[in-house]
Amino acid sequence: MAFDVAKALEERHGENFSLHKEYLNPQLARVLETLGFDRLYVRGEGCYLYDDKGERYLDFLAGFGVYALGRGHPAVKKALHQAIDLDLPNMVQLDCALLPGLLAEKLVARAHDGLRRVYFCNSGTEATEAAIKFARRATGRPRVLFCDHAFHGLTTGSLALNGGKDFREGFGQLLPGTTQVPFGDADALARELRSKDVAAFVVEPIQGKGVNVAPEGYWQSVQELCRRHGTLLVADEVQVGMGRTGKFFAHEHYGLEPDIVTLSKALSGGYVPVGAVLCTEKVFMSVYSSMERAMVHSTTFGRNQLAMVAGLATLEVFDDEQIVEQARRTGEAFDAALAPLVERYEMLHAVRGKGLIIGLVFDKPRSRALRLRWNALEAVRTALFSQMVVVPLFHRHRILTQVAADNMNVIKLLPPLVAGQEEVDYFAAALDDVLRDAHHGTGLLMEFGTTMAKSALRRGGSKQVMAPT
Repeated sequence: MAFDVAKALEERHGENFSLHKEYLNPQLARVLETLGFDRLYVRGEGCYLYDDKGERYLDFLAGFGVYALGRGHPAVKKALHQAIDLDLPNMVQLDCALLPGLLAEKLVARAHDGLRRVYFCNSGTEATEAAIKFARRATGRPRVLFCDHAFHGLTTGSLALNGGKDFREGFGQLLPGTTQVPFGDADALARELRSKDVAAFVVEPIQGKGVNVAPEGYWQSVQELCRRHGTLLVADEVQVGMGRTGKFFAHEHYGLEPDIVTLSKALSGGYVPVGAVLCTEKVFMSVYSSMERAMVHSTTFGRNQLAMVAGLATLEVFDDEQIVEQARRTGEAFDAALAPLVERYEMLHAVRGKGLIIGLVFDKPRSRALRLRWNALEAVRTALFSQMVVVPLFHRHRILTQVAADNMNVIKLLPPLVAGQEEVDYFAAALDDVLRDAHHGTGLLMEFGTTMAKSALRRGGSKQVMAPT
């Protein structure tokens, strides 16, 4: 008997969290229950999610940036249905299929002239692993530099380039030869590069953890230093690439020409995982240098036909609907809508980022009464205030957001790139409402405490209170 998706969803509806607790990650289920985020979503469409009670939620996580085109884009769905119906000869392995070549051609056409080759994999972390190997092979050097607060994935090699110690703790010795430098500090980078043993500097043009933006002039110094010392510049565009910043690649804002670029997330169209590594001819051919080395780096599912179709359909929509330009315009609309809130509310210090990767930065207020309230919260737990904003945005206004990093009072917004003025206005009004409570009384604290208490009662008193980031 064939598996019936609709029947399974209907017969087992409501068992989501119990199944996760029994067979998957019970801590994730407990965190979501603690925050009152334990919804049963049944459908996604565009910028919105819908739960089993018919409530609509504005999704400003977008699958951590996957859903650039929103959920369920009809052009991507149609292409995938067609591909399945064609019964394409998939993953023959000893084969050069057409679709990977077509997707590589389209990606190269969007990149700077030096990037001529593409390697396909399944995810951003796999792309990082490939970039590390390619850089070491191309340069013959052992070391790789990364930045504080960096996030490049969680497999062992990419984890070694992770600037967050909480992700690294408990997993033993990671990849040797990796060194952290401060983000935005060209002098610190120069000191490390003088040894002439650094294969690559792996860096996000805008950091996802905290939405950190480097100071003016930093990037030109980075590129000049890497070239002078023979170190490859690797731009991690997994989250900030694919139009999110208002240009197809975020590094374009800074006039950079990286030796290697990693992509994933939005390239999938939200359906079939795919990652890509774009690199120069010299780097690529140093790895695949002979027929004997034709398979020296590969992955079983890397060039699978459905992933290639998803990528090709996604890029077609980008062109047809001028998605990059829309992201730029909507980013400007967010800047205009949020700027008055920075002026109005002492605790909202800044809005940073580019395009549709947006960081809301909260910090200690100036006035005495607010400062005392702020200090009391921070004494309970560092960066508790930002979590207290995320929770009512969800419960009052049905907006899904995230704290940008643990112990950091920054909320990150990653709207789908198809978001427009309606979503901008709705979010700005909701944030205004929440911050008004935060500045004018204890209502926000009471609401947060009530949410935690109700969740604890449902769980039988669990003390887990913080959400993952």
